[in-house]
Amino acid sequence: MVQFSSFLSGLTKSISPKKGKKRRIDLGREATEALAKEARKKGLLLTSPGNVSAKCSGNYMSAYSKGGNKGVNQDCFIVWEGFGGKEDVMFCGVFDGHGPWGHLVGKRVKKVMPAYLLHFWREAMAQCPTLMNGELFKNVNFDRFDVWKKSFIKACSTVDYDLELHPVIDSFYSGTAALTIIREGDLIVLANVGDSRAVLGTTSDDGSMVAIQLTVDFKPNLPQERERIHKSGGSVCEPNDESGVSRIHASIDDETPEGPGLALSRAFGDFFVKDFGLISEPDVTPRTLTTRDRFVILATDGVWDVVSNEKAVEIVSSSSSTAAERDESAKRVVEYAAAQWKCKRPRFVADDISVVCVFFDSPSSSQ
Repeated sequence: MVQFSSFLSGLTKSISPKKGKKRRIDLGREATEALAKEARKKGLLLTSPGNVSAKCSGNYMSAYSKGGNKGVNQDCFIVWEGFGGKEDVMFCGVFDGHGPWGHLVGKRVKKVMPAYLLHFWREAMAQCPTLMNGELFKNVNFDRFDVWKKSFIKACSTVDYDLELHPVIDSFYSGTAALTIIREGDLIVLANVGDSRAVLGTTSDDGSMVAIQLTVDFKPNLPQERERIHKSGGSVCEPNDESGVSRIHASIDDETPEGPGLALSRAFGDFFVKDFGLISEPDVTPRTLTTRDRFVILATDGVWDVVSNEKAVEIVSSSSSTAAERDESAKRVVEYAAAQWKCKRPRFVADDISVVCVFFDSPSSSQ
């Protein structure tokens, strides 16, 4: 088994960047890959449809993905229980690629994000200890959310730099949205880059299930996003053949936009508009879980374009009693969304769809 202390040592040893802009970044990737391999053997790491049950944390995850009618499925996901060798930490995310190389960009971000996040988390934690009786103890007053927030912001910046320097993947006109989440005890931390969405299923005072949206869909027409884009020299316009869809363009002239447009205001890659308002900085938000909170749904926009928050929560809630039911919860949301594309948008090409359901307690019975 790979010990967490060995992992931290591996992180330190692996940081040997060469000078110059062309250098490749390696922040603990080898150590993280060793941990990932160990987790996969134990059934605690998932990157293909299936489920993960963790006895230590009580988490129970269901994940599923389905390609649309655009060609290769550009969505992908990761579920990692016992993240970084810590039994009480869970990491998962959904990635929605776009553009000619979108499927490779999404997979690359999924691969390197865990290593960069763990590296910067380790850096931040190193600034939070106290020394007592010659031994190292964690400072009880340190802010767990602040540590994860700083780690996510630095990790996302490094991920984008990794893509820019990649010798094979061309991310100039391709990119990916990424929605990732950490659970550590009763704290969940969400880091959102793009228009994927996280929705919480929680119970109200009368016992009914309520849907609470935890993230913002970062589209170019949001006031604060539009303002940043314009200040950067970009423009936001709505194509005549795409009613209701706003896109970033590299020209400040709304009448004659220059080059292709992007329907996201935050994304990894897409360097053709990175100087015109597109950013990869995540929106990092916390939530302290209570006994009322039942599960959270992470899904790409292939779901939310045709399914309401309330309907998604209803579907998952109705299949959450046993392990066998929970195993199918993500698939049920995906299949429902796929059917809605045919019903609500028959003239549109159906989008790729990926869903991860994270239940915060163990099911009543095993499969």
